[in-house]
Amino acid sequence: MLELPMIVAAIIVLALIVYLLTGGADFGGGIWYLFASGERKDDQRRALTEAIAPIWEANHVWLILVVVLLFVCFPPAFSAIMTALHIPLTLMLLGIVLRGSAFAFQSYAAGAHRLERRSARVFAIASIITPVLLGICAGAIASGNIRRLPSGVIDTNFISEWLQPFPFAIGALTLALCAFLAAVYMTVEAHGDALKDDFRRRALYSALATGACAFAAILLAMRDAPLIWTGLTAARWSIPFQLLTALAALASIAALWTRRFHLARAAAATQVALILLGWALAQFPYLVYPDIRIADAAAETAVLRPVLIALALGSLLLLPAFAYLYKIFKPRHTSPLESPSPDETP
Repeated sequence: MLELPMIVAAIIVLALIVYLLTGGADFGGGIWYLFASGERKDDQRRALTEAIAPIWEANHVWLILVVVLLFVCFPPAFSAIMTALHIPLTLMLLGIVLRGSAFAFQSYAAGAHRLERRSARVFAIASIITPVLLGICAGAIASGNIRRLPSGVIDTNFISEWLQPFPFAIGALTLALCAFLAAVYMTVEAHGDALKDDFRRRALYSALATGACAFAAILLAMRDAPLIWTGLTAARWSIPFQLLTALAALASIAALWTRRFHLARAAAATQVALILLGWALAQFPYLVYPDIRIADAAAETAVLRPVLIALALGSLLLLPAFAYLYKIFKPRHTSPLESPSPDETP
């Protein structure tokens, strides 16, 4: 039977996966907004705005859930992470706020073209910086650079824990994953074969970039993140798990190549979820390597049990609310003038 701390830790990982699959794709949309090009540049940006606008702010609820669970259920880990990484975390928060504000100003500029252009630029740049900082924090947590003294005080200078090659490699990988997800999703969301092909090409390019970043990260892990390296290469589960991840990646590329866009979306989401799950399994049983384990950092059962009950009851409201939100604000549009999507033809 799973212990309560392990259940809460698993929920944190699940929330991070959902956040990357939803909010991460929104960040990726901002990336492609910045790099829109060609004769359909305006159409690409319009399609991205229409895809993001209805529900994008709601996706941050998963990140908020992660922060709250860490604070309530694993206070030593929360303290260590927020102390040692407060610079990149603060910058990441500023990026999220600037991105949201810029998107709002851009959407309601009411013909003020200079404000619209400047807001669009801030939105796009913040969409690039924020996922990089998120990946940097994840890399720093896994690298073993955050140390806690026997007294419980975090031994930090606030810089060296994250200003290292491995955290930045994970930041680049996170950026590539967000761009990949957004491009794949847009092959389904965009209307018209020409726009779908624009995003299809971007998805294929970002798939190659994701592979290159993952390869660089795993090489750096050999020196800078030994726990991750050992978990991903020497654990009993590592080879089958990596094969499964590789199959999902190949399936997404093959589906994009053959224009089966709905299949590509499912395979890409599976690939990204497996990458994040592999990181969590490799780091197990640590929340912050090498000094803070899940069991040692957990709050008392009197705290964990009510939290899990609240999560179970809250999910009865949250999940149907999200489903209803998607149904209302992201309806499927079918234009009679539009040719059918290639992946929907026999």
